[in-house]
Amino acid sequence: MFSFWQKSFLFGGFLLLFLVFSGEASAAPLIPNVSIDVGTANKPQDVASTLQLMAALTVLTIAPSILIMTTAFVRIVVVLSFLRQAMSTQTAPPNMVIISLAMFLTFYIMAPYWSQANENGLQPYLAGKITQEQALENAVEPMREFMFKQTREADLALFVNLSDAPRPESQDDVSTFTLIPAFVISELKTAFQIGFMIYIPFIVIDMIVATTLMSMGMMMLPPVMISLPFKILLFVMVDGWHLLIQSLITSFK
Repeated sequence: MFSFWQKSFLFGGFLLLFLVFSGEASAAPLIPNVSIDVGTANKPQDVASTLQLMAALTVLTIAPSILIMTTAFVRIVVVLSFLRQAMSTQTAPPNMVIISLAMFLTFYIMAPYWSQANENGLQPYLAGKITQEQALENAVEPMREFMFKQTREADLALFVNLSDAPRPESQDDVSTFTLIPAFVISELKTAFQIGFMIYIPFIVIDMIVATTLMSMGMMMLPPVMISLPFKILLFVMVDGWHLLIQSLITSFK
């Protein structure tokens, strides 16, 4: 059984699936007609409905965090940020381009898992074949499968040992709230490892340029100003964007 906050958290992901796949459900309107009246609650059920509506609106505010922390977005955006810093291009590409590229790559990588959640959770629920709780369980299962694949056992064991919950005997016994932070730190470690590999060729160029300038006595000229064109040239010649994006996508398989 899910607690109230677990249901609220899963509802956020469920709502994202609805927005993505709402076009496939002809029976469900894209924008529902919502009418809110301010008055006195005469029955306990009215108070419960109001609280549920407030909880749903609150979950909408954390929907971006759900998208970021349970998908491939973390690894991709960190690696792209490392690339920009390694090339010393300051604001090229700009933050908007990096975030947009990371989002669309995330949609590409997560599409199979979201499709499973849509087929097993959202569509049967809209058709009235399963209950809301069963729909939430079916929708979150592909996301848990993805996170388990990318999470290191040591990171997962860290949060399992720190929690007061009984030791799980299988992946099904691991709480989603235990899995998510373990998944995030695993993604950060992987992103930093990829970032380190990205830095190596650019650091070599910086060292060569700095040594050359020092040997010529041009110590007042910033080495970054001279090495920047060579970095860009190297990145373009090896088709860096193609190699980087290919490596990022295949790292999730």
